[in-house]
Amino acid sequence: MATAFVTGAGIRVGRAVARALGQAGYELALHAHRSSQELEALAEELRGQGGRVTLYSADLSNPHEVDALGARVRAAHPVLDVAVHNAGLYARVPFEAITREQYRTMLGVNLDAPFFLTQALLPALRAAPSPLVVNITDIGGERAVSHYAHYSVSKAALIMFTRALAVELAPQVRVNAISPGAVILPESFDAAERQDVLQRIPLQREGSGEDIARTVLFLAREAPYITGQVFAVDGGRSAVL
Repeated sequence: MATAFVTGAGIRVGRAVARALGQAGYELALHAHRSSQELEALAEELRGQGGRVTLYSADLSNPHEVDALGARVRAAHPVLDVAVHNAGLYARVPFEAITREQYRTMLGVNLDAPFFLTQALLPALRAAPSPLVVNITDIGGERAVSHYAHYSVSKAALIMFTRALAVELAPQVRVNAISPGAVILPESFDAAERQDVLQRIPLQREGSGEDIARTVLFLAREAPYITGQVFAVDGGRSAVL
């Protein structure tokens, strides 16, 4: 049985990705931090369908917890077929108000954690027949949005990390990224904010977590000759000036 590791698997996109991988037959190693209750519910659902699920908790802004998480997952799953780095922070802060702590935390979760978790899990990935790493980036990593400087910097760096790792770990380990657009808009958005976003999307709709999950499955099962790529799953938003 192939094994997949997903961070931030308790809610939103991570939950959809974990569910899709589990229903596709993967044994799952799932991480969450603040959404542990939601992750427990998902694990119970998947186990009820015959799935094998192991849960992990860690604060990915803490380097020591990142290292411990990597060691635990590698010990429990010495062969790892897929690693999906989905966990991330998203915060709207004016540039002049961003503190060093906010900056470090943002980069710690969005960039450092995928970097060092991949490093820790590399022996397990290399033990798999066709290993894949997927980083969940964002349209904001390639197009600037006001009041999200530290977020955009973290996602832009994650895109370059994807390409750098794809080159260095080839030919054995494939590394790709998925860049969502307006996928599962924040609950804080009112009707006017939602409409403003949707009118700039050629497909004229919000994306779902399942849209991202299907792309992960495509990369894992149907795309052995694809590495170093960033897939925009954004309804065409990135094609608009």
